[in-house]
Amino acid sequence: MRPIINATFVSLDGVINHMDKWHFGYVNDETAQITYDQLASCDAMLMGRKTYDIYAAIWPTRDGEYPELINSMPKYVASTTLESPTWQNTTVLAGDLVPSVQALKDSPGTGILMHGFGPVAKSLAKAGLLDELHLWLNPAFAGVGDAEDLLLSPGLNVDLQHRATRTLSNGVVVISYAFQAAE
Repeated sequence: MRPIINATFVSLDGVINHMDKWHFGYVNDETAQITYDQLASCDAMLMGRKTYDIYAAIWPTRDGEYPELINSMPKYVASTTLESPTWQNTTVLAGDLVPSVQALKDSPGTGILMHGFGPVAKSLAKAGLLDELHLWLNPAFAGVGDAEDLLLSPGLNVDLQHRATRTLSNGVVVISYAFQAAE
């Protein structure tokens, strides 16, 4: 069974969106290498529609190792409205999310990477389908957003087991957790 690994950037005040306000100043060679290694350790990506729209507008136009890897790997988008994806190697999961993702997990491969902790990730966490969470805690308060922009999700009560903590040279702390198996 392939694990689903979620990697999410988050500000100190819990914001996961509006990254232009708090995140990009912390991108450097060290973070680029770690994000490349995370992507290279998996053989597919899973994302919601908002992440897909952002990524599909950016990555196909870029050059380099990371863009080549992300553009060439299979991508799965959970969406009830996307019909004709333009980004290469993209498959739309238009049906019921949980069984569709369970089928992906059950297929052969090394792992499935998700970026961001939006509605799709929160639904998968509730269903017990996420295996790992890598929180990239940026040393900044975003000071923007509303409830949809927060890591917090009312009703999502899931236990995690700490795996590792890594402090980067720019002050970002990457905290890795395993999701507890449902009893």
